[in-house]
Amino acid sequence: MSIFSKITILFLMSIVIMSVLSFQTNEIAQKNMQSNIKDRYIESSKELYDFLIKDDSLELSQRAKDLGYEEVDKKNIKSKKYKIIYSTNISFGSIEIIEIDKMYYLVLQYLDDEIIFLDKKQNEYTLEKQVLNYFVLADILILIFMFVSILNILKPLKNISKGMEVFGSGDYKYRFLLDEQKNDEITKLKKQFNVMAQNIDMLITSRKQLLGDISHELRTPLAKAKLSLAMMESSKHKDILYRSIEQIDSLTNEILHLERLNSNSLKLFTENVSIDDVMLNVLSKVLVDESELNINEHINFTILADINYISIAIKNLIDNALKYKIKDVVYVDIKENMISIKNFAKPLENDFSYYTEPFTKDDMSKNGYGLGLNIVKRILDLHGFSLKYRYEKNYVVFEINFNKILSS
Repeated sequence: MSIFSKITILFLMSIVIMSVLSFQTNEIAQKNMQSNIKDRYIESSKELYDFLIKDDSLELSQRAKDLGYEEVDKKNIKSKKYKIIYSTNISFGSIEIIEIDKMYYLVLQYLDDEIIFLDKKQNEYTLEKQVLNYFVLADILILIFMFVSILNILKPLKNISKGMEVFGSGDYKYRFLLDEQKNDEITKLKKQFNVMAQNIDMLITSRKQLLGDISHELRTPLAKAKLSLAMMESSKHKDILYRSIEQIDSLTNEILHLERLNSNSLKLFTENVSIDDVMLNVLSKVLVDESELNINEHINFTILADINYISIAIKNLIDNALKYKIKDVVYVDIKENMISIKNFAKPLENDFSYYTEPFTKDDMSKNGYGLGLNIVKRILDLHGFSLKYRYEKNYVVFEINFNKILSS
């Protein structure tokens, strides 16, 4: 979950909590007001009712005024929908407290006379409730202002995150645009990123140049050395020298392949290719007597892949199987969506993941530099295919699972 999502959730939770608190506070205030007004009405009702019985309207009005009551027109009150919250019957009359629009009235009735009073102190309670609601509203507005302010502060971080994703995807020329008038932490962070990006871009450019130089400067003298050796008479020293040159040539090729695979800028030229075409390409790269390979194809299927790189991956597995087999031939079994390569050999001494790291191998006496499986794993990862290892019945088995099969 992103930081923006977390802040939004916290903001919404705060709004909900403030709204619930406001509602509950209003309910409590309303109940308190009702209780206080009800107690005042009940306490003063007997005295006022006595004046009503005596038909002393002047004393009744004066006493009501002293209590802070005002008489209201009963026609306007009784015509509205009201709720009785207190009622008691007295000889020849009754005393009631009714609620209309959250205001409370005292109704005194004796024979045919009826009079209604309103406690003006309710206005004070109502004002207090309004002030409390204004404070709650102010808190909500402050929360909204803080939320918008925080989003504006964090917005540049979102842009930085997107920029870093673009840079990480291989666009090493990407740089942030800077506002020279600003000198805040975000601007400083962008400046530091641009400096870092420039340094990385220079390193990558230098590496590419170095690899190009290695490819050119080493291959030419190696080719000349091979040509010169071919013209020499056979001897023990010639064989040793030839194998040494082949090892240097092989190491150069593997390092170049590894560096290309490690580069985020590498683009695979994927196409729909049949497994038959892939295996033909593999066999053209493997320098081995056909009698050492036993290829069993059960079905032909199509995969979406770069035929050059996927062929290199399968070739490396076959080369490893040939190099480390103790006896028998190397079996290549092609089933639907899968290729397995197995040889009669000892099981791996370490976890499989150990051998997918560069320059790792068990038998140091064998030719090679421990790059084969690392290159295979990187190629398959780029395609989205998987590589599994198992040991069964004295055979080492490597299995490629093509999980992007288009048709079979």
